[in-house]
Amino acid sequence: MTAVQPTSSFRPSLFALASVAVLALAGCQTSSTNILAPIDRAQGSSENISSLTGVIQNNPRDPDGYNVRGSAYGRAGRYKEALKDFDTALQINPNFYQAYANRALIYRFMGEDAKAVSDYNRAIQINPQYDAAYIGRGNVYRQAGRLGEAFNDFQRAIQLDTTNGRAYHNRGLIYQARGQHKLAIEDFATAISLQPNAPEPYNGRGISYIALGDYDNAFDDFNTAINLDGNVAESWANQALVYEHRGEKARASKSYARAVQLDPKYQPAKDGLARTRG
Repeated sequence: MTAVQPTSSFRPSLFALASVAVLALAGCQTSSTNILAPIDRAQGSSENISSLTGVIQNNPRDPDGYNVRGSAYGRAGRYKEALKDFDTALQINPNFYQAYANRALIYRFMGEDAKAVSDYNRAIQINPQYDAAYIGRGNVYRQAGRLGEAFNDFQRAIQLDTTNGRAYHNRGLIYQARGQHKLAIEDFATAISLQPNAPEPYNGRGISYIALGDYDNAFDDFNTAINLDGNVAESWANQALVYEHRGEKARASKSYARAVQLDPKYQPAKDGLARTRG
């Protein structure tokens, strides 16, 4: 990430620069809600799963039923049951590329990256036009620090005219990690246009605005992220960083404290709170 030039209005500039770098790095590594982790546990209700079980009982040789119920199990965080359903779907139809990609996502959440990549590879082998598999595999690569391979996967999904904002958001994170902030801002803007209710691209774009010295636009983006989802620690820490830049130490401390409350292990917030407390 390129260095942010210190300003006369912000005395603790070295601390701020370190915070911006760490926040950007954290943004590149996150796998949080909405855009980066498309499993919505609220949709995995016991009622829905029970209904899907009834469908399977009526037609036990239909792989679609197992695939859908496996996805519901995944949304509920019941990963072992999800894997079992995807296994069954693939036994019935070995060319069910969507089931491979869905099983890969479960492996990813279980931390079994090699198995996830293998399943994404199989999905792509069966259907080279399947954008979701490129995005999923790219996310595994990105989180493993294999940014070149990740970039190529997101690029491929975009070339396939994906309408999934995660492809642009994740490519934007890689541009950001490379210090190419204008390109990152363009990608985050596209991600926002595709998935306007996700806070992640607003946070990403705000960090790149800060890297370019545009604190006003960054502040707007961080506030929007908070309005969309007030339970994301990164958003509050990012907002605090702008308050700190403006010399509003009390407000910065309050926002850092909120971030720490949401995620006690989030180091940028802990460091910021230590700087601004008292």
